[in-house]
Amino acid sequence: MNRVAVVTGAARGIGAACVERLVAEGYRVVAVDRCRDIPSVPYALGTPGELDALVARHGERVLGLVGDVRSATDMSLAVETATRHFGRLDAVVAAAGVVAAGGPLWEADDAAVDAVWSVNVLGVRRLITAAAPVLISNGPTAHSRIVAVASSAGSLGLRHLAAYVAAKHAVVGLVRSVAMDLAEYGVTANAVSPGSTRTPILEASAAIYELASAEAFAAQQPIGRLIEPAEVAAMIAWLCSPESSAITGADVKVDGGMSVS
Repeated sequence: MNRVAVVTGAARGIGAACVERLVAEGYRVVAVDRCRDIPSVPYALGTPGELDALVARHGERVLGLVGDVRSATDMSLAVETATRHFGRLDAVVAAAGVVAAGGPLWEADDAAVDAVWSVNVLGVRRLITAAAPVLISNGPTAHSRIVAVASSAGSLGLRHLAAYVAAKHAVVGLVRSVAMDLAEYGVTANAVSPGSTRTPILEASAAIYELASAEAFAAQQPIGRLIEPAEVAAMIAWLCSPESSAITGADVKVDGGMSVS
């Protein structure tokens, strides 16, 4: 396989798992991460060391790039890097996300709400805006793909997480409309909505609810356990593949039954 992808939020969690899975399936990947904290987000984000370690595991198949998904310039650079360094771009995965502004919405700090919206929604928009012209130019038979990580929160209402829930609803709606705009060009766009997945974001969510551990969230899912990042990445990689040609505008749940229970 000679396919190339850009993955945001790549230093750890679902983003890192996506890089691992795509490389295993023969992709070359530009792995993008901010690699520094956001003051209004109450936990540590991915680090340069984590991104460097990911790149080191894969040699020349992965190129690390420090970039903020909220920046149009950074996302344009990510797309340009893929086409310049690897010669093409076939798929983009918008996996960067944060959780903040926990508690009743009317008590939420504006900066925290803005951080949730700008990373989770504007970040998806910035990546799509940068990538769409290149993916369209590949032609209608090239199997070009856009996948955004939403959340089961994007179809539910969750106590004390109104800003995050609203942002993930927005991601699903954005992807559905983009899918319609891109259909005539042979480019598909889909969302993947994980349930409670073993990531730093879930640990931060546990703190919002004053839980001792994120493991407590396993009770929300009929399968009785947390989702592993690799399980989400497996679906994302399939949606990036030529085999998923008939699927666009979908919100694919990888949530152990959480959203139907």
